[in-house]
Amino acid sequence: MLEVLLNLLILACSSVSYSSTGGYTGITSLGGIYYYQYGGAYSGFDGADGEKAQQLDVQFYQLKLPMVTVAMACSGALMAFCCLLIAMGVLRVPWHCPLWLVIEGLLDVLIAGAYIPALYFYFHNLSAAYASPVCKEREALYQRKGYSGFSCSFHGGDIGAGIFAALGIGLFAVGAVLAIRGYRKVRKLKEKPAEILEF
Repeated sequence: MLEVLLNLLILACSSVSYSSTGGYTGITSLGGIYYYQYGGAYSGFDGADGEKAQQLDVQFYQLKLPMVTVAMACSGALMAFCCLLIAMGVLRVPWHCPLWLVIEGLLDVLIAGAYIPALYFYFHNLSAAYASPVCKEREALYQRKGYSGFSCSFHGGDIGAGIFAALGIGLFAVGAVLAIRGYRKVRKLKEKPAEILEF
């Protein structure tokens, strides 16, 4: 269940970048979140500056989109896998087929190992997006108008996804150990049925 929760949190953190094309809200979008946050629809932008801000927002969003989409897809798939493991446990599949616990343990080891290169590529690609000329130009444009919060650095969602993924490495490793211990315990109980009554 903790594995499900962690992957849900990674999905939520990744969706922060996925759900927003940028910070600029035009005068025609008065219902936007940023309109209420800043007390106006970015009234400092007008004409060419407004169009430029929108273009830069969309371009920056497209730079981040591939990595964010992969992060959401992977975390969603892992969350579904963990839900499957819970369902298998409820249906007592490990008791009827102890070999399933070995398979589960091996998969947990593979997942824990896969998190490491995944974290590297996630932050490497995000760093490339933040170091791009598009991001620098966007940051400068917003700063000229006095708006903060659009710097070319990792934001809370990026950092949160990284922290939860790092916790996932340890959690899946612990899951692998527990699965192997569970396999040994089930085999022992099956070999000595008398112990089942004592258990």
